[in-house]
Amino acid sequence: MLAYSERRDFPRMDVECPARYRVNGDQDTAEAIVENISGGGMRIVTEKALAPASRLSIVVVPGKAITPPLSAVVEVISCNALEGEQEGTFVVSCTIQEVLDVEKLGADFP
Repeated sequence: MLAYSERRDFPRMDVECPARYRVNGDQDTAEAIVENISGGGMRIVTEKALAPASRLSIVVVPGKAITPPLSAVVEVISCNALEGEQEGTFVVSCTIQEVLDVEKLGADFP
């Protein structure tokens, strides 16, 4: 058995996957990059500041066609602006509220 000392409920996996999301209640979609993901949350990088407690509909597109996209509803926990060369970019930590089946997705998701 592997020793795991992190206090999180689920281990995080570093990834770099494109994603598309919509803040619930908005019409517009935005692009993001998922930096890491676990069974309970994800961290995304985007050019839009997102308020804590905002809910997002998000589709994460993996790099390999063998893995299907992940469609979910997430809640923003924190949003931090990056500085320096990445000014105007935000790191957003989210908890996964619901993973959606393909049958639950509308034609306009997210």
